[in-house]
Amino acid sequence: MRKLKLQVQMTVDGYIAGPNGEMDWMIWDWDEELKQYVADLTEPVDCIVLGRKLAEGFIPHWAAVASNPEDAEFTAGQKFTNTPKVVFTKTMDKSEWENTVLAKGDLVEEINKLKQQDGKDIIAYGGSAFVSSLIKHRLIDEFHLFINPVAIAEGMTIFTDLDSKENLTLVKSTSFDCGIVVLTYEPVRSET
Repeated sequence: MRKLKLQVQMTVDGYIAGPNGEMDWMIWDWDEELKQYVADLTEPVDCIVLGRKLAEGFIPHWAAVASNPEDAEFTAGQKFTNTPKVVFTKTMDKSEWENTVLAKGDLVEEINKLKQQDGKDIIAYGGSAFVSSLIKHRLIDEFHLFINPVAIAEGMTIFTDLDSKENLTLVKSTSFDCGIVVLTYEPVRSET
């Protein structure tokens, strides 16, 4: 079965955005090691799942990067543009983006259907509501939490919808010169 990975940037105090969606606290001046980490993380990925709100910025941004060979992020732009994407939405009726389909059904059913298809890993990007739902329904197989060296005191989190404790096992922690620490966790699943 395919693995669903989550890649998300967070503050030290656990927020992925400010109270009004602010992301001005994120470090984007990444060192080469962190860029390589992301390249290695996304290399075995052949499907990207996104919440609609994030998709509206994510897809056009990476398409623009992919169209400019002079852009320092050109290779990443090509990867994100060429990889098939599934956007979870209740409001859109058709995809306005190339290489992108819409998922309008039940989140758990749709993700499990993707996981059972032939292919490589799947990676998730999204806002707090979408990611919280993935976590609540225990759909994430690997958490890649990019901890930025900042605390913002309030904002949006991804663990708000849990209805019970989620035990995680630390697989790896990696610090980078730009100040970001990536914590990689796998959920502890009880065998029943």
